[in-house]
Amino acid sequence: MVKGLIFDLDGVIVDTAGYHYLAWKQLAGEIGISIDKEFNQSLKGISRIESLDKILIYGNKEHIYSADEKNRLAMRKNEYYLKLLDKISPNDILPGVLELITKANEYHIPCAIASASQNAPAILKKLGIDNYFAAIVDPTTLKKGKPDPEIFLKAAELIHVPPEYCIGFEDAEAGIQALKKSNIYSIGIIAEGPLPEADQVYYSLSEIDLNMLFK
Repeated sequence: MVKGLIFDLDGVIVDTAGYHYLAWKQLAGEIGISIDKEFNQSLKGISRIESLDKILIYGNKEHIYSADEKNRLAMRKNEYYLKLLDKISPNDILPGVLELITKANEYHIPCAIASASQNAPAILKKLGIDNYFAAIVDPTTLKKGKPDPEIFLKAAELIHVPPEYCIGFEDAEAGIQALKKSNIYSIGIIAEGPLPEADQVYYSLSEIDLNMLFK
């Protein structure tokens, strides 16, 4: 029986991948590195600093910056991203999301957000759906990112539901792997490529039969 739902944010609740790409592309260009959309796919589902590290390695500049300098670069990227997010509104909620979280609330099934994004609370508020979520994992409190299961285990803990009674929704391979390691039933939302390790896959949450899901 389903007793808890755990969601990734980007690509599942809202599509902000394009904003992330534009912000990273701007920052990378400022430090002499050119990235494209294909490379940007490797940044999905991982933290800001991990993304920056990948960009620096890609541009052969991984040994140039100190930890403090990298933190400042990551903060600058986030400033670019937040400016782009000013445009976000409830119209940007992906299909099927509102129906699913509304139904979950009707059944008194708690929902949680398990995202590497530190901006998750602000994004949910802009979308007007923050009140549907009982918990949002703070990624800064975690030791490891996806595909490590820590973030999903933390989400289950915050909503007081054993992992085996949760369903997780992810659009990234690293996230699906983390769900599998957490013993959480995984539903993959295919945005860019296949998710062969997911227990079920859909192209949109609107494809899910909610009555069957909650049974």
